[in-house]
Amino acid sequence: YQDKEEVVLWMNTVGPYHNRQETYKYFSLPFCVGSKKSISHYHETLGEALQGVELEFSGLDIKFKVLYFIFFSDDVMQTTYCEIDLDKGRRDAFVYAIKNHYWYQMYIDDLPIWGIVGEADENGEDYYLWTYKKLEIGYNGNRIVDVNLTSEGKVKLVPNTKIQMSYSVKWKKSDVKFEDRFDKYLDPSFFQHRIHWFSIFNSFMMVIFLVGLVSMILMRTLRKDYARYSKEEEMDDMDRDLGDEYGWKQVHGDVFRPSSHPLIFSSLIGSGCQIFAVSLIVIVVAMIEDLYTERGSMLSTAIFVYAATSPVNGYFGGSLYARQGGRRWIKQMFIGAFLIPAMVCGTAFFINFIAIYYHASRAIPFGTMVAVCCICFFVILPLNLVGTILGRNLSGQPNFPCRVNAVPRPIPEKKWFMEPAVIVCLGGILPFGSIFIEMYFIFTSFWAYKIYYVYGFMMLVLVILCIVTVCVTIVCTYFLLNAEDYRWQWTSFLSAASTAIYVYMYSFYYYFFKTKMYGLFQTSFYFGYMAVFSTALGIMCG
Repeated sequence: YQDKEEVVLWMNTVGPYHNRQETYKYFSLPFCVGSKKSISHYHETLGEALQGVELEFSGLDIKFKVLYFIFFSDDVMQTTYCEIDLDKGRRDAFVYAIKNHYWYQMYIDDLPIWGIVGEADENGEDYYLWTYKKLEIGYNGNRIVDVNLTSEGKVKLVPNTKIQMSYSVKWKKSDVKFEDRFDKYLDPSFFQHRIHWFSIFNSFMMVIFLVGLVSMILMRTLRKDYARYSKEEEMDDMDRDLGDEYGWKQVHGDVFRPSSHPLIFSSLIGSGCQIFAVSLIVIVVAMIEDLYTERGSMLSTAIFVYAATSPVNGYFGGSLYARQGGRRWIKQMFIGAFLIPAMVCGTAFFINFIAIYYHASRAIPFGTMVAVCCICFFVILPLNLVGTILGRNLSGQPNFPCRVNAVPRPIPEKKWFMEPAVIVCLGGILPFGSIFIEMYFIFTSFWAYKIYYVYGFMMLVLVILCIVTVCVTIVCTYFLLNAEDYRWQWTSFLSAASTAIYVYMYSFYYYFFKTKMYGLFQTSFYFGYMAVFSTALGIMCG
């Protein structure tokens, strides 16, 4: 800024403290506007529009480094900027807001500031409005690096009176560097707590144990079997049929049989590969760039990366479908391309109806909906097509080491704990156990007022999750094949994907015991998007 240049104070949203996502336009409460002429604000990014950022000009006259002192004092002058004519309707609106702990958010130079609307007395009979915004702005050179708000001027809400709203601005020099100005919003004592480090260490121990278990199975059991198997290749068919085969070698003629419902199966696998690629890239970008310093940038980055990685989905889904002998590859491509977008947009559409009913700022504008649909049809679909064609041509030929028998082998009776349903249910416990502490930190940053910034932790947890999931599914598949059941594809996928069920169950615990959310809008928002998050995580693990 130049000296005496205008500094804009934007009013963003107001809403109940306990319901982070239930926000309304600041001027939906009967606050008055300063006399300065209005400046309009547009959504700078897609993420900003989707997250319900509604910046409106406060009308306050703030100039860079300009101070107005009271004569013969060090105090800054208090300026009245407007007056509220408090009739019964307006008083009721303020009383409702104070009862529900409403607070508001403002921005100066992209720095967020929070303030509370008012408070009640101890008996809950009289209600008071804070009328005086005392702003203290820190500057380093010609840049704003720090903003603090103190609410003062408590005025009792009495119908048919006039309430004067005032403000003052104090400029002070600060040593904070411009690059570090967001550090005060971070909470190292919460995110770098001993429990966080301990949970990573704990999960790491689990990884060592599982890798040991899997390598033991592969080394000890399979080495003997492979030695016998390679010896048998020198025998003729008659001798081999008379040999004492047992366990998984009995099903070598059926193990590469296509899975049931190959179209859905390959679409899920393709989508899972894409979600994994998106997670990896977004975490790396977040580690390099501080995405939390810009409104909506995390969401915008995720949407851009998701669209850009569509060929990954097409490649893995299309090649697997071709290897399984699928003929309807165009249908498979469409299902693969729109599986995740349809799930996310369907949930958003449902919640949008509730947001419109509530007149909440989270209601997605029609233009933004059109933009998202255009991304799906004109970016995701063509890139998916490119990936599918590449996948079919480069790795679409079946190259199985054993030939598939013409007649499927009957599956023998097995013990109850070897049934696919039981294996699937038990398979998700260990992957969930390796991530659930991190889930607490991620949930708290999304549903409460913490900024998540420890993406190094998240990367470690993603790597641990991958290793644990791989090991668990190898063990599950080994048990299933040993029980002479060759239907391993869906069991392998679902035993890892069942992590989603445990994460969703944990979200219920989190809602009831860790938050104070209430109301239809916040509850449907929470459980709707938690279902989307859990499903996406499950598909990625699978």
